Amino acid sequence: MASGIDLCLHLLRRDHGTAVANAVAREIVAAPHREGGQAQFIRRPPAPPSRTGLGPTLEWALTRLDKPLTVGDLAAHARRSSRTFVRSFAAETGTTPIKWLNMARVDRARGLLETTDATISHISQVCGLGTPANFRQHFRRTTGTTPSEYRQAFAGDLTPARPGT
Repeated sequence: MASGIDLCLHLLRRDHGTAVANAVAREIVAAPHREGGQAQFIRRPPAPPSRTGLGPTLEWALTRLDKPLTVGDLAAHARRSSRTFVRSFAAETGTTPIKWLNMARVDRARGLLETTDATISHISQVCGLGTPANFRQHFRRTTGTTPSEYRQAFAGDLTPARPGT
């Protein structure tokens, strides 16, 4: 059975690209490349923004992940006090604003690691995770692996990244 899954993922990668094969692999909880002893990498995106409640603020934050964002910034955008915002945020998303931001930033980093050959330093900046060391710490805490190992497992064949990616 595993060989059949491997073959299907290979064909998807070849015919439709790395992103499609990786998405399918995550859906079926299978690694796109099995090289033995590899942990499963299930994408857990931040709660999807909705058009009601905090949705507009979540969408706003997702477009500004490269900038420093505080709970005060998010609360101001939502036109709520910080305390009310934190309570509303937990009720709507099931997590804290800071944890949500970190997950969103790591998720964006995953996408860049899978689809570009951008440096760790560049990815850490555009995802708002600061220094490469800070990026590696958050990434490992969230995924259980390093950015380099993740890229090796999920990137496939990459073309050189263009500036700004």
